[in-house]
Amino acid sequence: MGRRRLERDRHGDWRDHQDGIPGSAFTYEPGREAGNLLLTSTGKVQLGIAHAQMALRAQKGLDPFPKPLGDIRAIAMIDPQAAVQILATRRSGITSLEQIKANKMPVRVSLNQKGTLMAITGEAVLQAYGISVQDIETWGGRVTYGSYSTGLEQVKNGQTDLIINMLAFPSSHINNAARDTEFRMLGLDQATIVKLNEELGTQSITIPANTYDFEPDAIETIRGSVIVIASTEMSDQEAGDIVRAMLANFDFLQTAHATLSRLTPRALTETAPIALHPGAKAAYEAAGLLK
Repeated sequence: MGRRRLERDRHGDWRDHQDGIPGSAFTYEPGREAGNLLLTSTGKVQLGIAHAQMALRAQKGLDPFPKPLGDIRAIAMIDPQAAVQILATRRSGITSLEQIKANKMPVRVSLNQKGTLMAITGEAVLQAYGISVQDIETWGGRVTYGSYSTGLEQVKNGQTDLIINMLAFPSSHINNAARDTEFRMLGLDQATIVKLNEELGTQSITIPANTYDFEPDAIETIRGSVIVIASTEMSDQEAGDIVRAMLANFDFLQTAHATLSRLTPRALTETAPIALHPGAKAAYEAAGLLK
């Protein structure tokens, strides 16, 4: 089996399971997930990591992809809880997204880096409430793009009123930021959740009450998921070998990263909206995880 290169994005480390796949080797190549998808679909790397919802955009040829990338399939889901979390500073007086639209508030918004699923989703959330980036600028506000840590620093310095990102909960980033800033978390109404799920391929999720000390209420929102991807050119044998290695080393997988500790073997199969590679699907079926 040839050498593998596993693309990695900002979700953290991916551990090497080459012992479970004789003759394989892994190297780590950090990069943005759009690049991961392009490299994987063209066969320049055999495996990548990306949000399933960004992979869907790649298949459809939606921004930031200039044309459809049809040669992408899923091997496994590895993070089910990339939840949209919308923080408003209490000093801003913002209590809902509807309020921003109704009052044409000159709100200062921070989104993740342009071209990421987090930024695309943040824009989609605002647009679902009838708020465009141009609207915000017309009302005297602004939208800035950058890393989440940069956005939270802007919040701390009084430069941002509202910050939107997708991440697991409870988030240490949010808990740390809440030491210096009073927040409220904004939820999404049911009609908007349905609309966004249809548009983005996300799913509904509830952030339980008191997940954060500053938010006593349950928050209704949407979530993405992170998957391991492969090209359709990967053989069924190779895809199956990867799945079998993951299942054989599942206890280790759960200790490799905090997000993986929440998984069950069956959860690996939940790669929607991206279809499983046929070889991966067959391996899950043989393990009794799919019917």
